[in-house]
Amino acid sequence: MSHPIRRVAVLGAGVMGAGIAAHLANAGVEVLLLDIVPPNLTPAEAGERSARNRFSQGGFDKALKSRPASFFHPSRATLVSVGNFDDDLPRVKDVDLIIEAVVENIDIKRKLFEKLEALAGPETLLASNTSGLRIAAMLEGRGESFRKRFMVIHFFNPPRYMKLLELVPGAETDPAAFARVKAFGADVLGKGVVVAKDTTNFIGNRIGAHAMMAAIHQMLADGLTPEDVDAIVGTPMGRPKSAAFRTADMVGLDTFAHVADNCHKALTTDEDREVFAIPAFIRTMVEKKQLGDKTKGGFYKKTPEGVQTLDPTTGEYREKKTTKEVSSFVKTLRDVEDVGERLRLLAADEGPAGRFAWKVLARGLSYAARRVGEISDNVWSIDDGMRWGYNWELGPFETWDALGFEKATDRMLADGVALPDSVKAMRANGVKSWYREDGAVYNPLKGAYEARESDPKAVPFRLARKGAAVWENEGGVIYDLGDGVASLTLKSKMNSVDPSTIEAQEEAVARAERDFEALVLFNEGENFSVGANLMLVAMGASSGDFESIRALAARFQAANQRMKYAKVPVVAAACGMTLGGGLEMCLGAGAVQAAAETYSGLVEVGMGLVPGGGGCMNLLWRALGDIPEGVAVDAYPYVTQVFKNIALAKVATSADEAKMLGFFRHSDGVTLDRARLLHDAKQRALGLARSGWHAPAPREFKLPGESGIATLKMMVLSLVQGGQASEHDAKVALHVANILCGGVDGAAAPVSEARVLELEVEAFLSLCGEEKTQARMQYFLMNNKPLRN
Repeated sequence: MSHPIRRVAVLGAGVMGAGIAAHLANAGVEVLLLDIVPPNLTPAEAGERSARNRFSQGGFDKALKSRPASFFHPSRATLVSVGNFDDDLPRVKDVDLIIEAVVENIDIKRKLFEKLEALAGPETLLASNTSGLRIAAMLEGRGESFRKRFMVIHFFNPPRYMKLLELVPGAETDPAAFARVKAFGADVLGKGVVVAKDTTNFIGNRIGAHAMMAAIHQMLADGLTPEDVDAIVGTPMGRPKSAAFRTADMVGLDTFAHVADNCHKALTTDEDREVFAIPAFIRTMVEKKQLGDKTKGGFYKKTPEGVQTLDPTTGEYREKKTTKEVSSFVKTLRDVEDVGERLRLLAADEGPAGRFAWKVLARGLSYAARRVGEISDNVWSIDDGMRWGYNWELGPFETWDALGFEKATDRMLADGVALPDSVKAMRANGVKSWYREDGAVYNPLKGAYEARESDPKAVPFRLARKGAAVWENEGGVIYDLGDGVASLTLKSKMNSVDPSTIEAQEEAVARAERDFEALVLFNEGENFSVGANLMLVAMGASSGDFESIRALAARFQAANQRMKYAKVPVVAAACGMTLGGGLEMCLGAGAVQAAAETYSGLVEVGMGLVPGGGGCMNLLWRALGDIPEGVAVDAYPYVTQVFKNIALAKVATSADEAKMLGFFRHSDGVTLDRARLLHDAKQRALGLARSGWHAPAPREFKLPGESGIATLKMMVLSLVQGGQASEHDAKVALHVANILCGGVDGAAAPVSEARVLELEVEAFLSLCGEEKTQARMQYFLMNNKPLRN
């Protein structure tokens, strides 16, 4: 077996290079980040290491400060060291992989590769992060060994957040070298790896640029506005809310124009080449530096009067406006959750929205079909590329199936859309879809279905579970995952906590203890759980039904404690938003296997409440839990930090940060590829079950009591006096202080879990009776954002 890739050199510390370096560090890889020595240094600066490293250090510093964050946690940055090409390029002899990310200039790349050929180790893998240059052209003059170890490794920006990684082999790339990098991308970096061909802009940017440009040209032809286009091609079409023009502003119009120009220049034989021609109004925008967010104005611009839109016909900014027929129809799709149903309704609309959408869809679907064999030898790689690289809900061929393959194909043929002969043959032979229920995918190059390459660790939940549901109610469903592992999946909206989900928790633990070896909490959708069903709490509070609220909180506490002390391990597969009650479930689980992109915190104070499902107690017990018995430690510093995390509603923006804040254990697992989360959680559960699992023994701790409450009160009042917190914020915070300090008598004797849980429920009930808390809950339910009062 080949040795693992432990050290990587990234050459070029621009936005992409520094972002790649940051994500490598996120994955635990040691990184050497190099860039050129700044030109025109003074004689004094020429001898200073800091001045010579200014470009690489600057790129690193920007990555460290970037928002959204490039690093999972600042501690990951310690894995990155910086240097410059003149002084440090020989250090590449000690790395396992070199990723070139310098400017897209083929002469500069060739000169750098010439130096690397003399310096890199004989087994060092070599890759370019080029977004469009051809491998053969870049490798001109390089020897056989270099060519065998060379490939393209194309990250999408920002590297931490975008799943797609396009890998492109050269004509002479050694299959074993390519396989090492492919495994590294999937297993270590958590990327969705798509193998592309050495063609202009590969897969993602070829199809993505075509889709964007087709929408812009069709807008001009139909006389629609940029607002119309963004309303249509965003969520209704199963694409990001940023749609077309807002996406271009985020990416930068100069970057967008560069990609399109590259296609138009290089694709001289492309039958739809002219779609890549930049319209004159966009060319003018680029010349005027109206590049989008980075120049404070592109297609859209924020002004004191509100957001304005650039009018393509005049080149001037105006107030935002949408064609009435377009906006009216798009509103009808807002509550349609299924993307396939939205697409079918959109394509069937006979108004301007539907006519525009169909023309853009038909042009895009036919273009993707004509590219099979040129940019990829199968359709699933194109679909994966668009979902992972452009955040489409469905790739083009999945979209085709969602529209109905036969119906959509017949309509395109009737409209005179240029479909390739392979698709016409599919229709003539009675093929009904690109994808079959058994997982096979139609390959138009072979004229037959074939099994697609799949990741055995990324099996969809619907295929991972065995048979029908073991048990089900309106709040949750229990499945058998095989190998002695059960799963509980919540069914409520956004997996919120209510009496039915609590019942499902209780039933799942009982059945797991009786019939299984372990239990995994695995919720489908983007988020693990957004917390309690606030509507139920608000209704109970407004009607004065505090006993039902007490019963709900106490039952949720008991359910989480039941998991904590279960006779089988319970593993929570946290992901996405894991807030409030969602985090309380994780705190009650025996272990957590979290997706790297997990956003967790106890945020109840924003509603004027305290955590009511055991969150206060379990977060504090987690902080105190590693103190050896018999060691006399002042609990106040621990209490203070937990208090800050709750009272300030801190939210960890990664699983790594959640560990640092004490939300997760340092021993909890992190999965970089969300698609593998179920597999990893199941394996963790089995590992715990089969290595001598025993539930922990309850512990008691002496807490600060009255003196701690008084000290925390001073801290809170200083925030109020400084205008940083309201009087009601202070009231909520003092309830948190009372809970965490064990009440006024918390220092008199060791405090039990039951006592802290009791304090938690009493505080929760007390705050539910406050008018300002009720107002905050109502405001949040109506506006989906917290009210400060």
